[in-house]
Formats: sequence, structure tokens, C-alpha cells
Amino acid sequence: MTTPHAATPGGPPALTASQVQHQTTPRRLLRAHPWTAHVLVVTLVLLVGAVTALAVSEAVRGATSLGLFSPGSPLGERYVTTWLAGTVAGALALVGRNRWPLAVTGVVTLLAVLSLALGQVLGVLGFCLAWALHAVAARRSARTAWAVGAAVLVVVSVAVLRWQVIGLAEVLLWSDELPPVDGAPFQRLSEPDPSTGRRTWTLFLLLALLVLGGVSGAGAQARRLHAHDLAERYAAMARERDASAALARSAERARIAREMHDIVAHSVSVMVALSDGAASALDRAPDASRRALAELSATGRDALADMRSVLGSLQPAEIEGKAPGVPTGPTETDLHGVVDRFRTAGLPLTTSGLDVPLPADTVLRLAVVRIVTEALTNVLRHAPGTPSVLLVLRRDDTTLEVEVVDAGGVRAGDGGGTHLGLVGMRERAALLGGEVQAGPGDEGGWRLHVVLPTDGGDRS
Repeated sequence: MTTPHAATPGGPPALTASQVQHQTTPRRLLRAHPWTAHVLVVTLVLLVGAVTALAVSEAVRGATSLGLFSPGSPLGERYVTTWLAGTVAGALALVGRNRWPLAVTGVVTLLAVLSLALGQVLGVLGFCLAWALHAVAARRSARTAWAVGAAVLVVVSVAVLRWQVIGLAEVLLWSDELPPVDGAPFQRLSEPDPSTGRRTWTLFLLLALLVLGGVSGAGAQARRLHAHDLAERYAAMARERDASAALARSAERARIAREMHDIVAHSVSVMVALSDGAASALDRAPDASRRALAELSATGRDALADMRSVLGSLQPAEIEGKAPGVPTGPTETDLHGVVDRFRTAGLPLTTSGLDVPLPADTVLRLAVVRIVTEALTNVLRHAPGTPSVLLVLRRDDTTLEVEVVDAGGVRAGDGGGTHLGLVGMRERAALLGGEVQAGPGDEGGWRLHVVLPTDGGDRS
């Protein structure tokens, strides 16, 4: 009996083994109403038993005409009665074959031996044994099914060779014999003469039935196990799909959080510094104030455009007209523009190596710009009034180094912060195989040192 798998969250309902198997209309009916299978089997056994009992009755008449039985002998009636009794008992025993296959096989085997010992007929109990062995093969291992089938064949074969009087050969050979007109038999025998040769017909039929039952049961088990395996694989794929989707969502949330931090923290910090500078210089240096306000406006527009770009990745691809799966975000790689913006915001920024050509890799160039922007924003927020800030870029054949050193602020900063900026810098560097070192400088202040590997390509 298969158990449905739990439905995966956010996905289609789980597939069950019964859904994998080919579901014909009769199979669906039997699965919906399991008791109908028992009714069909019992009805089939009773029908076969009734038809064959008529054939046995005719065989007894033919045997009487041959002188095998005395006219009016109770033996013929006993054979038919035993045949019918075995049919009913075997049919009732098969009702429990699916729940107790081994026990039912043992019971039917015992009924077959008793039928042969008491009534000298096997009847349709061989047919019942095939059904019982089918249940064993469908629900137990192949080794168990073969062992049970062999044991049943040996036990019943010994009983057939020892006691059977009327079997398959007798039914086929004696049913057409007609009694003579004057009532006298063709020959008179003191007792029936069943031969071993005729009994082997019953053994061959029994062997064929047992093989058919075992093979069909093994096939049913193989189909069920295959369907169960497919259902398990489907469930594993569904779990893997959900796990991958959860990881993708988590990574996307982290990316969006990092980009939003960069946009909001960097741009707003610069905008605050620009607005403060413009306000303080409004009366004494109106031209400088106008330049600061213009830079403030440009910074705000850039921040708004970057924010729309990041938030656009949350919209369906067809709404934005973008290919699905293409990440969006700030893509500015102009390091000179970043430096000019922070100088306008009031940072006493000194640069070295700013004209060093950045690598052609856009991802690496963007990482450098974002790391420098984050570092200078941290200086602006946490070291206000610092007398000097040094930005140094160095590049050789294999690495690109970025160093930002400030002399320390002269007044309290904006607070401890969330440390997301430093975490973001480390993550960006780690994705490119680089590293970030941050801590107090040798002469006070704060020092940030970043090393990023390059491919050693064109430096022109």
C-alpha cells in the first residue's frame, strides 16, 4: 500500500505511486473499492468450481460405465461433494490473501492435502494455490516466493501421487464414456486403477498454475516498486527545487539589501554633507553653494535611478521588458566621478594611482567603484571633519589593490552603524577571490586595504 508524499510548499501536489502507474478504468475501480477484487476472485473460483464439478460428475458416470465403480456406489457422490466443498473453502480463504499471503497459502495447501486424503480429488484448490502464490510474490521477496512455491509444489505433488483418483486426465478421458444399453459395464474391476501417468497430468497443470501465479505476482510487485521509486524521485526533485528556490530567494534578498544599503547610505550621506555645506556657504560663497546644490541634485537623481533599477528586479520580467534572470542594479564604473562627488561633499581627499587603468572585467570594475564608494561614505559618516583622506590604487600583473586611510574625525560621527557596508565589501571581494582588511591605522584613524585578483590582461 503506497502512502502519498506530502505536498511541497509552493509547488504542485505531490505525486503518488498510484498516479505513476497506468490507471485503466477497471484498475481505478478496484483501487477505489478494494472489496470488489475479493468479490471477483471468490466469484471466479466458485464459477470454475461449479463448472468443473459438472465435468467430474460426467467423469464418474463414464468411470461407472467402464466398471471402475459399481452402479449406485457412493464414491462418485463423495468426489463431487469434496470437489464443491474444496471450492467453497478455497474461495473463502482467498479473501485474506492480500493481508496474510503466507498464512493463506498455508491454509489452502492444507485444504488441498485434506481434499486429497479424504476425497481423492484436488479440485480447484490448485487454482486457489496459484492466487495465493500470486499474493506472496506481490508482497514478499522473490526468494520467499520461490521457497513457498517449491514447498507447495512438493507437498501437494506427494499428496496427488498418493491419493488422487479423479484429476485432469480422468475428467478428459472418462467424460465421453456412455453406459451400455443393457446397463452392463464394458468391464468389471474390483477397484479403480488410477495410474501414476494420469496423475502427472494434474502435476503439470499444478506446476503451470503456480508458475503463472508467481510470475504475475512478481510482475505486479516490480511495477509497484518502480512506481514508488518514480514517486520518491519526483518528491526528491520537488524538495531540491524548493530548496534551490529558497536559496535563490535568500541570495536575491541579500543582493537587494546590499544594493539598497549602498544606494541609501552612500547617496544620502553625500547629500547630507552637500546640503550642510551649501547651507553654511550660502552667504559667503554663493557660487560654491550653487555648485553644492547642483551636485546634491545630481546625486539625488543618480540615487533615484539606481533605486529604480534595483527595485525593478522585483517586478515580473514582462512588465519591465527585461529578460528573466538578468540581475539589475547600479552599474556606475566611473571612479573619477565618485571621487569628485566626495570632494564636493567636503572630504579632503588625496588620491594616488587614480589613473591606473582598471581591468576590462565590468564586474571587477564595478566592485572597485562600490568598495571605494563604501569606504569614502564610511569616512564621511564616521570621521566627520577629518583633516585628510588618502585613496591609493595599485596594480601589478596579478592583483589590484585599493587602500583608503583617514586621519580620524574631529567630532562624533553618526553612530556605530549596522556594519552592513563592511560585510558587503568583504562579500564583493570574496566573490572575486579577493580579501578585505579593515582596522585602526598605525597613526590613528581608520585603514581599509583591499586586494582583488586580476587576469593579468591588457592594462592599456
